[in-house]
Amino acid sequence: MALLKRESLKDVEDLFDRYTLSLPWPFTRSSSGLAGMPLHDWHPRVDISETATGYEVRADIPGVSKDDLKVTLQEGVLTIQGERRQEQKEENERMHRVERVYGSFSRSFHLPDDADAAAMTATANDGQLTVSLPRRGPAPSAEPLQIPVQ
Repeated sequence: MALLKRESLKDVEDLFDRYTLSLPWPFTRSSSGLAGMPLHDWHPRVDISETATGYEVRADIPGVSKDDLKVTLQEGVLTIQGERRQEQKEENERMHRVERVYGSFSRSFHLPDDADAAAMTATANDGQLTVSLPRRGPAPSAEPLQIPVQ
C-alpha cells in the first residue's frame, strides 16, 4: 500500500489562486473583491419565515451601520438597501488576501396580500436586520412608505 502526501488547505488555496490569476479578466482576483466581482456587487443572505401571526425577513448585514440602511415598502414590494463601507487602510499596509466585499446592495421581495404594512417594524442588531410583518393588514398603498430602522 502506498502512502500519498496530503496537501494542506493552504496549498489547495494557493493552487486555486495561481490558476485564477492566469485567467483573463473578469475571472482574476483583484483588489476590488472576489474573482472579478466589483465592489458594489454583493447581496446579503436573507431568510424569510412565516408564522401564524405574520412574516419575518432576516438579512445578514455584517459591517453595515443602521444609518446606512434603508427599508422601504412600495406597491407590495419590500426593499432593503444599504452600503458596507471599506475600512481605511494605513498607507504602509500590504494586503495578502481580500475576500470581503464592500459597496451598495439592494434586495427586493414581494409581500403576501395579508401582510400588515402599517404595523411593519425593522430592527438592526449584531449584524442582522430583522423586518417583522404581522398578518391581516390593509392592502399595500401605491405611495412609498419608509420604515425607520431601530
